[in-house]
Amino acid sequence: MSNANILLGVNIDHVATLRQARYRDADASLSELVEPDPIALALVAESAGADGITVHPREDKRHIQLSDVANLKTRISSRLNMEMAATDEMLSFALEIGPESICIVPENREEVTTEGGLDVAGNRARVKSIVDVASRAGIATSLFIDPDTDQIAASANTGASHIELHTGAYANAYYTEGRSAEFDRLVLGAEKGNECGLIVNAGHGINYVNILEVREIPYLRELNIGHSIICRSVTFGIEEAVRTMKSLIIGA
Repeated sequence: MSNANILLGVNIDHVATLRQARYRDADASLSELVEPDPIALALVAESAGADGITVHPREDKRHIQLSDVANLKTRISSRLNMEMAATDEMLSFALEIGPESICIVPENREEVTTEGGLDVAGNRARVKSIVDVASRAGIATSLFIDPDTDQIAASANTGASHIELHTGAYANAYYTEGRSAEFDRLVLGAEKGNECGLIVNAGHGINYVNILEVREIPYLRELNIGHSIICRSVTFGIEEAVRTMKSLIIGA
């Protein structure tokens, strides 16, 4: 099966991480002086080939702010994908802003970045209630899960249209003997997701090296990649970073 049409969602959270390092308490009137600007970077990423922009406004507001998400929705021309915790507050915000899609993720204040997938099987009723509300508002819902067959089946039972397979364990095992087993888990997870009628995305820890193998996972619709692209952009610029990742994804 060819994966030449895999889409690229660029996560811009860490542009805001850099901004917040200096301007966390900046007055709103100084907006023109505050840098870097996540919205400006998102627009360049789009022009370089990004098929969508992904952000994760977290409860602790460590990087992307709610105001950033609102601005992105009015400024970008591609799709806005908002990662969110399964809380009433974030659901209300999503309904107010209207992103094209949301991705429900687990959220722990102590973690540096999202660790592990959502326990859909153990929280099916809560997750399903969010999926139902979002669906009625015309917002597609994805569930960020480990490539576990029970979690995939539970995801299908919530009515969600998408899953995003957590590739972090694979990325962490890339230079170890466990790499092959973790890759096989992702392949089986993608096959199970497709069998359940789910659209299969993937993300977390994907970079310019492991993408050559990740792109061979069957049935992939979209990859959401942030940290590696932002890191490369520090040296080569965001346009080159996005174009290079896009070309690697499609095998150009």
